[in-house]
Amino acid sequence: MIPIEIRIPKKKNIKQIELFFKKKSLEQIIEPSKTRSLGVNEMIVKAPYKPNLNDLYRLYQFIILNKRTTILEFGSGWSSLIFSASLTELKNKFIKKIAHLRRNNPFELFILENESKFLANTKKNLNLLKKKKIISNKTHLVNSDVRMTEFEGRICTAYEKLPVCNPDFIYLDGPDQFNVKSDVNGINLSHKDLMPMSCDILKIEFFLIPGTIIVVDGRGANAHFLKKKLKRKWHYQYDFNNDQHIFLLKDKSFGKLNNDLLNFYKSN
Repeated sequence: MIPIEIRIPKKKNIKQIELFFKKKSLEQIIEPSKTRSLGVNEMIVKAPYKPNLNDLYRLYQFIILNKRTTILEFGSGWSSLIFSASLTELKNKFIKKIAHLRRNNPFELFILENESKFLANTKKNLNLLKKKKIISNKTHLVNSDVRMTEFEGRICTAYEKLPVCNPDFIYLDGPDQFNVKSDVNGINLSHKDLMPMSCDILKIEFFLIPGTIIVVDGRGANAHFLKKKLKRKWHYQYDFNNDQHIFLLKDKSFGKLNNDLLNFYKSN
């Protein structure tokens, strides 16, 4: 059995992170990061959230260090640019090496968003990076409503449609809880004291391959829900300082094709 481990990004100070993004030609995310942070009850916003440079740096490094091939992102924004840039870097290095692996969406990003205005803004920013030749990976943008539903008797939310892919990295930072349709038993997430509670990952769990990584940005209640409902062998850790919940699928390999991929992840 091939050991499955996750490589965690090393801590960097803000000056080191800013220099990193400048070297990657991603200076456009630095200035917006210095704007005012939202208050604890300023939860309904009309403009994109400001970028958190530390979080974005960590996401970039998660992809590079663990050599991810296909990303599914719930929500869109600054992280979408980071995922595209990191996938482009890996694509430039490994596109030939990955040809023999069973990955039919190599170095592709799938973005699922329930706010069309945020998705349009993300598309605009991605196109700018493509024109500057900073990114060259393929990106799929999917706009879908989110509805209140139930999963195994628990009230939660679900996107009406999911993209057809089998990601080896999932980033959960959506949906926006204040744009969820309908209700269940009168419950809707429009109340500020409630929390995001997505069940989408649970629905696709048994399609996921051993070695898959899930990162949940904040959303502690939703991460706890996933932790309780996931059925397979997941290693879970909570990074308190960065408020990230990290899951690694450590199931036994499915066989030779899965072994080949796991060996790719481990190789230099």
